[in-house]
Amino acid sequence: MIRNEWKGKCGTRETKESNNKSFVRSAVFAYFVFSIALAAVSMGYDRILAAGAQSNPAKKQPNIIWLVLDDAGPTLGCYGDQQAITPNMDRLAREGARFTRAFTHAPVCAPSRSGLVTGMYPTTIGSHHFRSKLINPPETFMSLLRKAGYYVAWPGKTDFNFDPADPKAATFTADPPAGAFDSRANWLETPPPRQPFFAYLNLDVMHESQVRADAAQHAKNTARLKPGEFHDPAKMKIPAYYPDAPEIRKDLAQYYDLITAADYQVGDILAWIDKHGIADETVVVLFSDHGRGMPRAKRWLYDSGIRVPLIVRAPGRIKPGATRDDLVSFIDFAPTMLALAGAEIPERLQGHIFLGDKRAKAREYAYAAADRMDKAIDRIRAVRDERFKYIRNFHPELPYAQRIPYNEENPTMRVWRKMSEEGRLSGPPALFFSPTKPKEELYDTKADPDEVRNLATDPKHRRTLERMRKAMDAWISATKDMGEIPEEELIKRGVVRDVLNEYAK
Repeated sequence: MIRNEWKGKCGTRETKESNNKSFVRSAVFAYFVFSIALAAVSMGYDRILAAGAQSNPAKKQPNIIWLVLDDAGPTLGCYGDQQAITPNMDRLAREGARFTRAFTHAPVCAPSRSGLVTGMYPTTIGSHHFRSKLINPPETFMSLLRKAGYYVAWPGKTDFNFDPADPKAATFTADPPAGAFDSRANWLETPPPRQPFFAYLNLDVMHESQVRADAAQHAKNTARLKPGEFHDPAKMKIPAYYPDAPEIRKDLAQYYDLITAADYQVGDILAWIDKHGIADETVVVLFSDHGRGMPRAKRWLYDSGIRVPLIVRAPGRIKPGATRDDLVSFIDFAPTMLALAGAEIPERLQGHIFLGDKRAKAREYAYAAADRMDKAIDRIRAVRDERFKYIRNFHPELPYAQRIPYNEENPTMRVWRKMSEEGRLSGPPALFFSPTKPKEELYDTKADPDEVRNLATDPKHRRTLERMRKAMDAWISATKDMGEIPEEELIKRGVVRDVLNEYAK
């Protein structure tokens, strides 16, 4: 009876054991099926992840090297200049891209570098007068690169028109801005800095002061040149705005000699890159701080003063041998370098990104400004599209050729001024010594690359003149151009330090 009760409620022991075995087998099978399914799902998910990684690879931060020529226009062989001997820079252009319409926003070194490192127009921040000293400059793009993990080596010039730490220091004493650099040592003398790195190098052998150097100094500067690489003054092509004088021919010949000397230095740097095996991961940017260091070029807003060479080699980012005809401004450099590095780009920056995945639409205009040069007071603005140049002279009562002591040391300037005083100038060379300037200038740079035929009063170009006027007005307003504010007032407002006494001699 007891057995029957147990059997009725639970069945026999044999039945119980049989049921237990069946349950275990079912559980094992279910677990096996679940494991296979889970593995399949996992494998599929891994494939999805792998496919995603392959389709959206994380780009490694590239090294960036800036090679900055002093006082050089696009007078290189790769730009079609038959007088130039520049095999290393030409090689760089073959391996990268050559930009045909690159412009600085200022035709003299310190304001030009001020915009380069801040990504803002000097006329916006107050550093537009030559050798002025901005008291509270914006953060430089180099500092932002450091925050993004870059090692910044900057052994070159730091004349950014920033106020030096020592208020008693002369204006030409340029203290580096706080937080901008990791090193000021010459990085070519060591293995590459820890990666990623940004490295700057100033090639100043063709500076204005060296174009006019005496024979001994010129021989030192050009010691590496072979006999066939020196330039014959008698064969120099003279720009239309210069008179033909032996002194000018000699200056032009020495300038071209120095371009070749700088080319040897570029070769040394390319060899350093190759030696350390970093070419494929390094973006090389070669350009000049402004145009040629001669009269009516440096310090003036003609293409001879603001158009520069720009070559960028970026393996995997730029097709070798490319030519770019779009407009590029120095104001574009800071945001572009930050974009290549994957760094944060502040909204205050005023330029366009011209390289990489974030490349912006090509700009329609490039702008430039010239203000006080040493003791010569003036205010001139320019806007350039792909073909035309519009210049506005805010002080037409002043001559072009104001006396700037440093510029007066140039043999070209001395003989040119002497010929003017003796009444021996005519045609385009005489224009530069006119007692006044026109309020407006307009040039067709394609038909007139030396910019000696002013079209501002030509009815055929009225529409172009009006268009460029509007572009100029819009830029002055949008960028809050401080040029109309007297420098004395900027000093009172605490924008810049008072340096005017240094030029009151």
